[in-house]
Amino acid sequence: MSLFEQRWFKSMVAIILFLIIVYLLNTNKFILNPIFIFLKTIFLPFVVAGILFYLCRPLVTWLEKKKTPKWIAILAAYLAITLFIIGIIKLVGPVINDQLEHFVKNLPMMVSTVTDWFMYIQENRSTFPDFVQEALITASEKLQVKIAANAGNIANGILSAFGYIGGFINTIFYLVLVPFILFYMLKDSHRLVPRVAVMFPQSKKENVKNILKEMDKTIATYIQGQMLVSVIVGVLLYIGYLIIDLNYSLVLAIFGMFTNVIPFLGPFIAVIPAFLVALFQDPIMAVYVSIIMLIAQQIEGNIISPNIMGKTLNIHPLTIIVLVLTAGNIAGIVGVIFVIPAYSIVKVLIINIVKIFKTE
Repeated sequence: MSLFEQRWFKSMVAIILFLIIVYLLNTNKFILNPIFIFLKTIFLPFVVAGILFYLCRPLVTWLEKKKTPKWIAILAAYLAITLFIIGIIKLVGPVINDQLEHFVKNLPMMVSTVTDWFMYIQENRSTFPDFVQEALITASEKLQVKIAANAGNIANGILSAFGYIGGFINTIFYLVLVPFILFYMLKDSHRLVPRVAVMFPQSKKENVKNILKEMDKTIATYIQGQMLVSVIVGVLLYIGYLIIDLNYSLVLAIFGMFTNVIPFLGPFIAVIPAFLVALFQDPIMAVYVSIIMLIAQQIEGNIISPNIMGKTLNIHPLTIIVLVLTAGNIAGIVGVIFVIPAYSIVKVLIINIVKIFKTE
């Protein structure tokens, strides 16, 4: 076998060509700008539609097995989503509204309390150790510098109010585009695997189909499992907050439910507002909130997630921490949310490609 026919040589050539293309594109960014703008525009609608697709597909598949026409099954899924949203608004909306009104009324008192704390610290800082006094002075100076530096942003903030018009237009655009994308995902999802497989040689088609099916299973498990786990965690937090009679219990539980989709960091983010509210209500409540969060996370990590998510993802906790921290530095909150499913897909792809090469 000649050098040019060696697999390692072909791989090296492919890598070199790929790096050359990346370099050329990086030096001619203006070529990619329209593509990036287009992808940025459609990214959110496709993500929302994709999440809804994996949540609705079990219902559509079940109805099809019952000999229901596909278009009726899709309409039933749309109806289920609509009824769910209306039900949540009717049941939860008034409670959230009351708690938010209560929070707004108490906000001046909370601000006054914080101000009193700062005044007390300033007046009695001479009683603190020297290193604490220096830290307080440094923090105070930095705060003044930040306020001065951002004072000019007030005018910009007022001017940016006109941007709400553009935001409103984008919202309408998403409301129209998401159902449209979701419809075709539900309607034609079964055609995706054959259409992708047809682009490969006959000897590779079966392998490609298996890879795509495993990737689909991984995404479905993550989205469906993560949604169910987050809802259960939200319910556990709400029950715990009700037991200790914490103010704004429903709002804080819903906040905890949404932040639970953020791997590793979610529980820490969720406990911050609950902890602060508890401090204002009664300092001992902060201890109760910490205990409730700890219990909820132990139940979620040791009982709920293993039974719902199973071992489909099978990612080591240390790997999750590294991925989350890296993705957060690169892409912010969006990277933190999507890094785990993206890593899972890449992992499935690499494992299956290695298996294919080993069997050849």
